[in-house]
Amino acid sequence: MLFDPLTLRGLTIRNRVWLPPMCQYSVTARDGCATDWHLVHYGARATEGFGLLVIEATGVVPEGRITVQDLGLWDDSQIDGLAKVARFCQTYGAAVAIQLAHSGRKGSTWPDQPTASAGVQPIDAGGYQPVGPTDTAFPGLAAPRALTTEEVAAIPAAFADAARRADAAGIDVVEIHAAHGYLLHQFYSPLTNTRGDCYGGDFTGRTRLAREVVAAVRAVWPESKPLFVRVSATEWVEDGWSVDDTVELARAFKDLGADFIDVSSGGNLVAPIPLGPGYQVAFAERVRQEAGLPVSAVGLITDPRQADQILRTGQADAVMIGREALRNPGWPEQAAATLGAPSPMAGPYRRGALPRK
Repeated sequence: MLFDPLTLRGLTIRNRVWLPPMCQYSVTARDGCATDWHLVHYGARATEGFGLLVIEATGVVPEGRITVQDLGLWDDSQIDGLAKVARFCQTYGAAVAIQLAHSGRKGSTWPDQPTASAGVQPIDAGGYQPVGPTDTAFPGLAAPRALTTEEVAAIPAAFADAARRADAAGIDVVEIHAAHGYLLHQFYSPLTNTRGDCYGGDFTGRTRLAREVVAAVRAVWPESKPLFVRVSATEWVEDGWSVDDTVELARAFKDLGADFIDVSSGGNLVAPIPLGPGYQVAFAERVRQEAGLPVSAVGLITDPRQADQILRTGQADAVMIGREALRNPGWPEQAAATLGAPSPMAGPYRRGALPRK
């Protein structure tokens, strides 16, 4: 089942081995434009057989980047580089998604490179002022500036404008980043959103921004193209955001036109997370069963039989292969050989296909 196609709206994805969004911090010009690094990074995984490639967190406004070396889609000048990456990957059979994001209080950190400093990149060193639902800092990072009600209300339009640019670049899927402690997650969490306006308070208030973003993007994103949302199913902290909350929010996203939920966890608070193979799969299964949307599972999924079993038992509709894909772009071929499926690699590479039993 790992190599069965999956159709969402007007898009058929060739298999269910997907690359999750993983920041590359490789926009050295700091202009948000895709570079040769992105072409090679995503292109390699397209030619090796991944079905869907989710391009990393891409800032919808400059201060919405995690670092100054992140991708952006706040300006038309950023379309062409992204289009080049998408065209190449699509030529070799992969569908291409992009994760639209706002970092919130976790912005202006140093790019994660071998020589990077830890923590926050100061403004006088090229950084910027992070923002958030309140002025409470993430541990070890700079205190954000609390957004005004008017500023929050303007954020959905920024996501929608970025989605229009993604469509102009030929992207197949938009994924809204509402996970891992970035801005939309900061707003829906009861532990980081203590606002007193219409974007705070109860579940409805705290989830208002995420729901408005999904509605704004769906309004401009072509009907034939799927819309994904990535969520953190739990914060792994008592009295924090829960799986029950996630199911309720996923139902709201479905009503607003979302087609798929990318289920992860954590990231908003420092918390003990019990890591282990497939440690987040049960969260995906609950969302799939109770919200009525297809989902992906992610988190220490490294064995082909494990991945196929997740699909066969109805726990998820696709699997995200993350750090394993950084180590081994040829994972889809190895998985196909293990499971007895045809080689998913691009034509010239099939000379390197592994023996089938």
